[in-house]
Amino acid sequence: QVQLVESGGGLVQTGGSLSVSCSASGQTFRRYVMGWFRQAPGKEREFVAAISGNTGATHLADSAKGRFAIIRDNAKNTVYLQMNSLKPEDTAVYYCAAGAQNIYSKNYSYWGQGTQVTVSS
Repeated sequence: QVQLVESGGGLVQTGGSLSVSCSASGQTFRRYVMGWFRQAPGKEREFVAAISGNTGATHLADSAKGRFAIIRDNAKNTVYLQMNSLKPEDTAVYYCAAGAQNIYSKNYSYWGQGTQVTVSS
């Protein structure tokens, strides 16, 4: 069982930056592929970014490329999503996830509670 605790959501202006964090329980954090997803009101949950548990390789959705970065700190059992150049369409609940087979998989075993990110114009 893995528990994921998220923090860092909030309100930011268009063009601004925000970093959200996800802390994982246990001491096997390095084993897990970690991912970020988001869900806007009335829309399906969509993939944002993933990072591997061994090489640290990353994979970003097209909407995130050039603006977002996924970073992990294995010493802290924490993964971050750094979001820059934010747009109103980035407004969503952001969820962290753990346990995909690889960074290209969208199938995760564990999910966080979500943190709200709101981008105002």
